[in-house]
Amino acid sequence: MSKRALIAVADGVEDLEVVSLIDVLRRADIEVLVASIETRRMVNCAHGTRLTADAMLVDVLAQDFDLIVLPGGMPGAQHLADHQPLAERVREQAAAGKLFAAICASPALALQTYGVLKQRRMTCYPAFSEQLSGCTFVDQPVVVDGNCITSQGPGTAIAFALTLVEQLAGKAVRSSVAAGMLLQ
Repeated sequence: MSKRALIAVADGVEDLEVVSLIDVLRRADIEVLVASIETRRMVNCAHGTRLTADAMLVDVLAQDFDLIVLPGGMPGAQHLADHQPLAERVREQAAAGKLFAAICASPALALQTYGVLKQRRMTCYPAFSEQLSGCTFVDQPVVVDGNCITSQGPGTAIAFALTLVEQLAGKAVRSSVAAGMLLQ
């Protein structure tokens, strides 16, 4: 049975992070559903990339996912943080012990706001680390704490995506995907 990942997107998300996540997860044969929180499927990323989501988030909230991922970027991370249906869905995912993840500003803005980082080790874009409370910031590219995976930003997006592959499909699949991308 194929693993399923939901990537929530909004206007202003970081282009490189979104595209890297979609690409790497799909290379691992993980079913990826990109869902827009906007009133339309087309989103405008932070640096001008236009992305057409597969679905509207409100239409897929009741579906089961092995992983929910939030890209960063500004103001996209703030839009994700402010979206209450997404917040509730991520809380449910965390409470069920299923994987949830965020990169760049989204750990500090969205996951912190959702209340799912309490007592966890995590990372985010370093400039946002001062906004954190109730969790421990770790200055590393990618941090895994139980079912929570966080990462620092665009430059760590591939490592983050490969870590998500490993969490969902194992080390062998991660190694195979990385080798196909000429990564060591």
